[in-house]
Amino acid sequence: MRWRTGRRSQNVEDRRGAGGVFAGGGMRLGGGALILLLLMILFGVDPSVLLQVLGDAGGPGVQVPDVQTPAGGPQDELADFVAVVLGDTEDTWAGLFAQAGARYQAPRLVLFSDAVRSGCGVAGAAVGPFYCSLDQTVYIDLAFYRDLRDRFRAPGDFAQAYVIAHEVGHHVQHLLGTSGEVNELRRRVSEREGNQLSVRLELQADCYAGLWAHHAHRARQLLEEGDVEEGLAAAAAIGDDRIQRQTQGHVVPESFTHGSSEQRVHWFRTGLASGSLDACDSFGAP
Repeated sequence: MRWRTGRRSQNVEDRRGAGGVFAGGGMRLGGGALILLLLMILFGVDPSVLLQVLGDAGGPGVQVPDVQTPAGGPQDELADFVAVVLGDTEDTWAGLFAQAGARYQAPRLVLFSDAVRSGCGVAGAAVGPFYCSLDQTVYIDLAFYRDLRDRFRAPGDFAQAYVIAHEVGHHVQHLLGTSGEVNELRRRVSEREGNQLSVRLELQADCYAGLWAHHAHRARQLLEEGDVEEGLAAAAAIGDDRIQRQTQGHVVPESFTHGSSEQRVHWFRTGLASGSLDACDSFGAP
């Protein structure tokens, strides 16, 4: 990918190493807070008051207004890369929304390590990258990219960009009202039917990721030789069937929530080839 000269998004917040939560949802207290907590217990004050205050604070997130000059380590270069990809999705979707007479509201993106407190609750890194519609934020532990390369055998910078573009696709679904309609419908159907709706929602986000790549390349010649193959490999690597086969040795299609490898590749390719929102109607497809 030709990403190094790209615009860096201003909507990146770096909480790596900032503390705040453990994967199990516990709090990590700094020295001053810990002393205060001990004094409160000693003098008979309810310590939950302090814990509530710390919990409401959501952790000491560190704002990163510009990451154009990384410190040189691989994690810093990845953070720089993420800011460029997010910025490119902002430019692409702002243009597409403007063509439809609407204004695009860009999401935030939070970098975290191990666990994070989001608007949707506390989440550990094991859940992978995710989008929370309640705070309109994408969350990602950059260690996931190591898993994408080593565990899922999907290396490459465009594979990494696909992950971000997919989560931004969920933000687009939120802005368009699609995810809200699907979530409301899922409350009224069976678990199996609800899983099928989730699959279609995820496949549309894959299509939106391809749509972003289509327009980004047409406008800014973003892609290099081999990038498309990297994106397709990433889409295939995280299909429900492949993950279930790796983790439990067999496949249960009724439990799919994200789609099979074949489906994910198909819809990513559809968005990439067409560049059309209408082509991404995974709900109207067989």
